[in-house]
Formats: sequence, C-alpha cells, structure tokens
Amino acid sequence: MLLRVVGFDPSLRNWGVACGTLDTDSMQLSIKTVAVIQPVLPTGKQVRQNSHDLEAAFQLAREAKVYAEQAQVIFVEVPVGSQSARAMASYGICVGVLGGLRAQGIPFFEVTPTEVKVATVGKKTATKADMIDWAVQTQPNANWPRYNQKGQVLISEAKAEHMADAVAAIVAGSKLHLFQQSLPLLKA
Repeated sequence: MLLRVVGFDPSLRNWGVACGTLDTDSMQLSIKTVAVIQPVLPTGKQVRQNSHDLEAAFQLAREAKVYAEQAQVIFVEVPVGSQSARAMASYGICVGVLGGLRAQGIPFFEVTPTEVKVATVGKKTATKADMIDWAVQTQPNANWPRYNQKGQVLISEAKAEHMADAVAAIVAGSKLHLFQQSLPLLKA
C-alpha cells in the first residue's frame, strides 16, 4: 500500500518540507517534492520583533497546514531547545505552530535530530553536508534546488539542508516502533 507522506523540519525562517509516498510493504520512500517555507516579513517602517514573530508564525502555520492536509502520515523533526534567547524564541514559535496543527486535528509522528541523523547517515555527528548528500543520493528525483557554477550543476545547500532533514524525518519516523505498530490501522 502506498501512503502519502510529508516530512517537516521546522524552523522560523526556513521550514523544510518533503512530500512523497511510502510503500508500506517494502518501506520504499519516493520523494517527489521538497520545499522550504520562508515567511515574507514586512520591511521599511520600524516593526516590533514580536509583530514579525507573530506574522512569521501565522505564515508558517498556514503553509504547513496546506502540506499536512495532503498527507496520510506526517513525520516531524521536532526542534530541541537552544542556548540563545533569540534561538529559544524561534524554538517556541515552531513548537507552537506544531501544537496548533495538532489542535486542528492533524496528528504527526515526532523524531529527534539525533534519530534523524542515525536513521539516515548512521552517526549522530552527521554534518549538514552529510545529510544533504544522503538525501540527494537516496531521492534523486526530488526537485532539489540547483544552480550552475562554471558549467557545473550544484545543489543549493542553504535551502537543501532543511529539505534534506525533512526527507530524513520521514525515514527516521518510518522506523519508529509507534509507527510500525500503527501500520495495520493505516492499511485498513
């Protein structure tokens, strides 16, 4: 059975998204679409930071919901705390957006950044470049952001890192015991 799956890598400025199908018999993942949700914030006049944050949260929630509604199963690399006040604000907004999705009846499976790295690259110290290389190699048919440089086609790492983590969230989530237990229900 093919399940429509979505993976999220939440971030305040670059929310990674991966959409595709998961064959529940072979556990083969096929990603067709990768994207990054980037809130567009007002510029010019002085705008308070909390107004920027509120607008970013609104745009993230609206776009994430559109992707989520297309899926039968969603996997999310839930962010962990951070060391600076600004990064902690970003963390809080992302967790709030995820809570808002759940409040709207959109369930998802949670994975940690460590689970994502170990399930894909095989080491918890995997770098961003490791994650991108893994994702592009395992999902070559996805619409990875590319650019030409001196006649060579390269992957845009700035955007691809979030997309790669979204793909990896699906892979890590599909290995969760809780997901494996729910497969008979999803197939029914």
